[in-house]
Amino acid sequence: MNILIINHYAGNPKLGMEFRPYYLAKEWVNLGHKVFIIGASNSHLRNSQPGVVKELSKDEFEGITYYWIKTPSYSGNIKRILNILIFVLKLIYFRKKISKLFSPNLVIASSTYPLDIYPSFMIAKISKAKLCFEVHDLWPLSPMIIGGYSKYHPYIMLLQMAENFAYKKSNVVVSLLGNAKKHMVNHGLEPSKFIHIPNGYDKIELESIQEEVPFEHFAIINELKNNGKFLVGYTGGHAPSNAMHVLINAAQLLINNSDIYFILVGNGSSKVDLQKQAKSLNNVIFLPPIPKRTIPKLLAKLDVLYIGGVKTELHKHGISPNKLIDYMLAAKPIILSADVENEIVEKCNCGITIPAEDHLQVSNAILIIYNMLDNDRVSMGERGKNFIFNNYDYKNLASLFINKIENEL
Repeated sequence: MNILIINHYAGNPKLGMEFRPYYLAKEWVNLGHKVFIIGASNSHLRNSQPGVVKELSKDEFEGITYYWIKTPSYSGNIKRILNILIFVLKLIYFRKKISKLFSPNLVIASSTYPLDIYPSFMIAKISKAKLCFEVHDLWPLSPMIIGGYSKYHPYIMLLQMAENFAYKKSNVVVSLLGNAKKHMVNHGLEPSKFIHIPNGYDKIELESIQEEVPFEHFAIINELKNNGKFLVGYTGGHAPSNAMHVLINAAQLLINNSDIYFILVGNGSSKVDLQKQAKSLNNVIFLPPIPKRTIPKLLAKLDVLYIGGVKTELHKHGISPNKLIDYMLAAKPIILSADVENEIVEKCNCGITIPAEDHLQVSNAILIIYNMLDNDRVSMGERGKNFIFNNYDYKNLASLFINKIENEL
């Protein structure tokens, strides 16, 4: 089968996030399929950009054929929207060329936003291919709730039309969010078309030689561990949606416990504000972001790992953050502060789940895990690792994905 994935933010280990298209494509190539990925030449999620000159530039990575559509660099919401519109319009312009180049049997529209459903639908129609809409986040619901946009905002109305069109026209809808089916059905999806395929992990990558933690991180963490400190860790984006201000507030409550330190690794739009918030706290340490391959060795040095979210009805539809998979694979207890139903931390008892934006409960959860016997903490972490091993291997998820689509079609 020739599989075409259209994902604006597509990346790979060389470029950085987003990784899901790469992991699925790699497994499909191993199964004998030909996989093509089309992404934008500029994405705010990547560590580096592919650096293209042509309007449509070919690239190869580990048996996967990438094509990059030239788009402008951007910062801020207005330029980001412009980048999105240019990507979508160029896809429409190149639709016949793309169809001729790839002759896809299956077209997967997989960008975070739904506007790429239009060119994906056109390419699938020209190629007589089946169409799959893959949902990472619920747009336009996400920008409406997080950004405070009115449903009558022109851009939101455009996104809503695209979402409704996607549910009605796609042969199959794959959702990373396990509880989103009801929302999708309310917007025109036939219930039988819904498939839940979460994010996962790459077993070969996990078992390969991992890179060492950078010296700056190693020196600070090692000194704290040598002095018997208990380390609460966070890795990833320092963005409003991750509610890291709650973790800082919990650190304030625990300032008199000299054994507990907070290690925050990463970057993002909220980092400066978070550093100002924690300016008077000597138990909070901010460190720069690190490459993906160094994450496992860094997490291994921490004692409990935090992941949070803001209070929002969005999370009732489910969450599937990559960092949660990384945390569970590290076999460390997890504190999940988010309003999520039927989520895996609670399901496999590998940590403590509490409501969103409650710093008092976060601090209490830290103390509960801090006061555990070492063996109990190890057992808690191992339950999470075993659950991911048994259920979230990308090799199995990719097979499940393609088998379910073939059965539905």
